[in-house]
Amino acid sequence: MSVVLTTASVPDQDKVAYWNDAVSRTLVPMEVAPRSDGPFDGRIATDRLGYLQVSTVEADAERVSRTPELIARSSEALVAVGVQVSGTATFVQDGRRAEVGEGDLVVYDTTRPYSFDYPQRFATHVFQLPRRALGVSDGDIRRVTGNALGTGDGFGAMLLPFLATLASSPADGYPPAVADRLAGNVVELFATLIAEGAHPGGAEAEAPSHLVLRVRDHINRNLGDPDLSPESIARAQRISVRYLHRLFEGEGTTVGQLVRQRRLEECGRELARRGRTAPTVSAVAQRWGFVSPAHFSRSFRAAYGVSPREWRNLRTAQEDLGGDPAAAVGGRGADRPGAGLPPFGG
Repeated sequence: MSVVLTTASVPDQDKVAYWNDAVSRTLVPMEVAPRSDGPFDGRIATDRLGYLQVSTVEADAERVSRTPELIARSSEALVAVGVQVSGTATFVQDGRRAEVGEGDLVVYDTTRPYSFDYPQRFATHVFQLPRRALGVSDGDIRRVTGNALGTGDGFGAMLLPFLATLASSPADGYPPAVADRLAGNVVELFATLIAEGAHPGGAEAEAPSHLVLRVRDHINRNLGDPDLSPESIARAQRISVRYLHRLFEGEGTTVGQLVRQRRLEECGRELARRGRTAPTVSAVAQRWGFVSPAHFSRSFRAAYGVSPREWRNLRTAQEDLGGDPAAAVGGRGADRPGAGLPPFGG
């Protein structure tokens, strides 16, 4: 159910103070200064869609400022996407100034100062979400703040009518599970919007199949990095974590599973090599990105049915006698968890 706050029934001398409080409580603490001396009129309607807040603001000409002092009072880091419905605005953040017209989108970070100057009566939709839910880098957000993102073509043209419909639809018309799923989809769209604005023609515009190959190559080249993760991979490819996971929905594995599988394969190959000075199991595990030897041993046994040390002994015996080392552990190779992994090379 929408929460609506309006100055309509407030005495003229109290309207500005009421409006300052209404906007600050509904969105984030801000300073609002009317641009005329006459009676002020403003209305703000807000709905929640899961963790996404959707607000529509209609007001007379005003200047809105988010100052460092007000930021210090806020407990949560939010990112907002504004859709200019009518009127114009001058938006400033991160040292950049943008002239915003009807239909334009703006992205702003509530943890850094910004201002909007509306020279005439206006209407705008504001979509706010927790910064942590967005899954894009601080650098990418900084690249798009202080800019007006046009919606005449490309991704913005597709996104604008969707956001307009979402803002005008009562949120209480959706069951909670549907609302949460819809909020997740909106966040993914916003992550794509930011990635496209930060890197025009960049990675997320690339064909998914080509991008999957790039991700796999990046994983193969960085297996020894213990910090290799979906977050670091997405950052390196300049895509959102959500988009990275979506790329692998048709790959029969997750990003995390692929990293673990490839590490286990390389550990198995190294343990199987014969030489004058064989490295210790813990040294092999560390070389391929496993921080904990105990965790490595458990993962290896879960995948291949034997411990890393047993695998090394079996491989040595197999090379001496010929045959498949997996067969030496009771023929369990066909039905154990790691059976889908390719055999180790020499």
